[in-house]
Amino acid sequence: MKQRTSHVVVLGGGLAGMLAATVLAEHADRVTVVERDDLAADPVARPGLPQHRHAHLLPSTGVRALEALLPGVVDALVGAGAHRIALPTDLLALTPSGWRRRFPGRRFALTCSRGLVDRQVRRRVFVEPAVELLDGVEVTGLLGDARRITGVRVRGGGSLRADLVVDATGRGANAPGWLAGIGAPAPEVEVVDRAVVCASRAFTAPASARSGFPAVTTALDPRTGAPGRASLLTPVEDGRWLVTLVGSDGVEPPSDGAGFAEFARALATPLVAELMAAAEPDGGVHLSRATANHRHRYERMSLAPVGFLVLGDALSAVDPVHAHGMASAARSALALRAELRAHGLTAGPQHRAQRVLARAARPAWTTATARDRLDPDPVTRVRRAVSRRLPATAALPGSAAGLAHPRVLSALLRGGPPDGGGAAPPFTAEERAAHPFLGARR
Repeated sequence: MKQRTSHVVVLGGGLAGMLAATVLAEHADRVTVVERDDLAADPVARPGLPQHRHAHLLPSTGVRALEALLPGVVDALVGAGAHRIALPTDLLALTPSGWRRRFPGRRFALTCSRGLVDRQVRRRVFVEPAVELLDGVEVTGLLGDARRITGVRVRGGGSLRADLVVDATGRGANAPGWLAGIGAPAPEVEVVDRAVVCASRAFTAPASARSGFPAVTTALDPRTGAPGRASLLTPVEDGRWLVTLVGSDGVEPPSDGAGFAEFARALATPLVAELMAAAEPDGGVHLSRATANHRHRYERMSLAPVGFLVLGDALSAVDPVHAHGMASAARSALALRAELRAHGLTAGPQHRAQRVLARAARPAWTTATARDRLDPDPVTRVRRAVSRRLPATAALPGSAAGLAHPRVLSALLRGGPPDGGGAAPPFTAEERAAHPFLGARR
């Protein structure tokens, strides 16, 4: 019989932290999730989840992983307003070679706000007897020394003792500095920064398009070497669309409504701008520059302290343009569950578990950074492809247009009949008839 752990503290009440808590509850008497935001009102939007404002897509692999961890959560999401879109049937995708054909496929995705996903997961995780939430509490450091972590310090002078501390605090994780503060070594960190900027705005969709309307994406063309523009429009809950516009390599979508619309009109197609004009804005424009790819190599630390694991974006955060975040968190949690069921949660397997988490995050990292290999200029290719190795305590240069890269589109459309792309958006005759705002010319 594998030895159980008395108390685990998970830092961060986002998706990665909650899924980790569910997995760890199988091996611990008590799991405490510490979250800086106040979650008493069961919010959808909260300060610690800025990516809630941007368009998200959860591909079928992520959907299946999430359901495997929390049976029934997918039905709950759909019941709360998430849209299940077939791929590529329910996707209008403009690639550098033209509009892709739509045809029946086996792939699918869920589209909704990121906050809705977190809410539905939260409602399942925190009813588990072994999992408790400590919200409105900020962690300020680690307890212990370079050999073993024994808990965390919290703002106000208090502390929490734990047999294991798990950092799932996301892109802004302070773990490297906390480790330095107790004399532990810092991990290497790799950074690949494309200078991507995302701007998003919610719209109330036209009445006829509040259900059954396809998602729309326009892709970056990395082959040109020029600054790029891209977009993603997804249907979300409450009859709304979320529109995310993306600029790269010095092109930046504006944060005001008029500039946002002008940027959309400058895309490779006027379709997104025309759809926005047919809808009603629901709130302002939200801008994000936190898009650099960076990963911390905790699995390579030869003297890593016992009692500490790192996962989610705190371990490996990729450019949100690739739409890997939620799926990667769910797949990582599944990998952790398999590892712990096989080997338990004693000191030795903790180091093994960190390596498992690093392997689980690797595919997202590889895909997200592969774009740099397409740059035609060798100097640019070398500059971007070589990750800068920095001390982990140094300052480093969230989700966004999830289908705005040809590699992602290719993956989604793989297995379909070849085509060179069409010149006009491929709306069906039924869609044109159902949605007058599309206009007869479409």
